[in-house]
Amino acid sequence: MSRSFTKMHGLGNDFVVIDATRETFVPDTDWLRRMADRRRGIGFDQLLVLDPPPSAEVDFGYRIYNADGSEVGQCGNGARCLARFALARGLSSQRRLRLATATTRLEVEVRDDDSVSVILPAPEFEPAAIPLATAVASGRYKVQLPGFGEIEFGAVGLGNPHAVIAVADVGRAPVGELGQKLQLCNELFPEGVNVGFAQFGARDRLRLRVYERGAGETEACGSGACAAFAVGRRWGLLDDCAEVELRGGTLRVCWAGDDQPLTMFGPAETVYQGCLP
Repeated sequence: MSRSFTKMHGLGNDFVVIDATRETFVPDTDWLRRMADRRRGIGFDQLLVLDPPPSAEVDFGYRIYNADGSEVGQCGNGARCLARFALARGLSSQRRLRLATATTRLEVEVRDDDSVSVILPAPEFEPAAIPLATAVASGRYKVQLPGFGEIEFGAVGLGNPHAVIAVADVGRAPVGELGQKLQLCNELFPEGVNVGFAQFGARDRLRLRVYERGAGETEACGSGACAAFAVGRRWGLLDDCAEVELRGGTLRVCWAGDDQPLTMFGPAETVYQGCLP
C-alpha cells in the first residue's frame, strides 16, 4: 500500500517527511537506501517520521533516518520542517510545538516573520554525553589521522555527536576526505560523529561546512551549525548570537552559555508531495 510523503528542505538540506501519527511506519533499511538514491529513488539527506506523542509532555514524537538507513537522534533543519509540516497537514493548530526524538526534547515555533525557531537543550561538553571515548573533558582534543597528521578539534553533544575543526578557508577544507576519516574513528567516537569545518572571523559570524554521519556533506546542517557556534563560543571566538553561513544559506544561532538552552532560527520550505511505493 502506498503512503503519501512531503519533500521539504532547510537551506538545501533535504528531507522526505512522513505522517505516522495515525498509522505506524517503520522503514526497511534496504527500501530506505533505494528511496534516498538521487537517480533511482526520490533523493534525500534524511527521512523524517512524525509520530504520536510518546508522553503527555510533548506534542509529537520525531524519528530521523539518514540516507544510509541509520537512525539518529537529532536534526535541527528537519525539526523546522516538521513544524511547518504539522501546521500544513492540520495535525496541530499550534505554532509552537514540543518534539521528542530518540535522544532529545526540543521546542519549535513558526514565527511571524515566516522563519522557524528551534530551542535545544544546553550543549553537552562532558565526553560521556557526546559520546567521546576519553576520560578527561577538554576544550580542545587532538588525534593522529593517517594522511592528515595531528588534527585538533572541539567536541559537543546536541542529541547527536559533533566534532568541530577550525580552518583558515572553509572553501579549501578537505571536508569529504577528512570528514569521513574522523567519522570512522570509532576508538574516539563510538557512535560516529558529524564533522564541522568552521572558519571563524568576526565575533558575530562564521562560515561552515559539515560532513554528516550517514549522509556525507550536506548543503546545510542545523545541529552542525549549533555545534560549531557552541564550540566557537566556548573557545571565546563568538558573542551570544552569530550568523552561520552554510553552502545552502544562513542560520542564526544564539546561546547565553553554561546550562542555558540554545536557539536556532532559519527557514523551512515545502518542495512537493507524492506517494511512496
